[in-house]
Amino acid sequence: MERLDKFLCDSGVGTRSQVKVILKSGRVTVDDAVERDGSRKIDAQAQKVCLDGEALGGMQRMVVMLNKPAGFVTATEDKRDATVMELLPEPLRRMGLNPVGRLDKATEGLLLFTNDGDLLHRLISPKKEVPKVYYAKHEGTATQEDVKAFAEGLSLRDGTKCLPAILEPIAAGESRITVCEGKYHQVRRMMASRGMTVLYLERQKEGHLTLGNLPRGEVRILTQEEIKALEDSSY
Repeated sequence: MERLDKFLCDSGVGTRSQVKVILKSGRVTVDDAVERDGSRKIDAQAQKVCLDGEALGGMQRMVVMLNKPAGFVTATEDKRDATVMELLPEPLRRMGLNPVGRLDKATEGLLLFTNDGDLLHRLISPKKEVPKVYYAKHEGTATQEDVKAFAEGLSLRDGTKCLPAILEPIAAGESRITVCEGKYHQVRRMMASRGMTVLYLERQKEGHLTLGNLPRGEVRILTQEEIKALEDSSY
């Protein structure tokens, strides 16, 4: 027998503080009955514990959202720099999670992790056209000629060809950019090709997901409904 909150932590649901919030929200059931008391003793071998209707215990399909701060590289390990994996709570590091695509060291914002290889491939494949929306501060001001060039698909200075993208000028030195692929430093290079050096970059949206009020450097586990929406959506 073990405490329910410990079982949830060991199943990779989150840290103890996160588990308390999840329990209070009524998302956890034991033998199909909502359970909010983390101190309850359970028999994991004989009882069925679910989060959002999905059985827990052992490796489970999981998607985690991080509001990435600057200063961390998107990699599972790196000999020189701190990685985004270090921002995940210890229980989540044991869940076989991998970053979905990349944000460069200086870029902040929405970064997903999953242990579902098929879902990871769907989200990063240009063929699936999953939109990723960025906010940029940059030198210069985007013009209608720049907007048209993005819409037609840019060719970068090294010959790299980019799919059509959306450039939305917000104000002098500020723009919103939507791309459906994730080439190396793509947004920065696209802007630079039009004479606009990016000074600050934040990913604000991926697919239907937004950062919401998630604080910088914090993570949250997506609900099963959110995961299914990612899996099923056409963009």
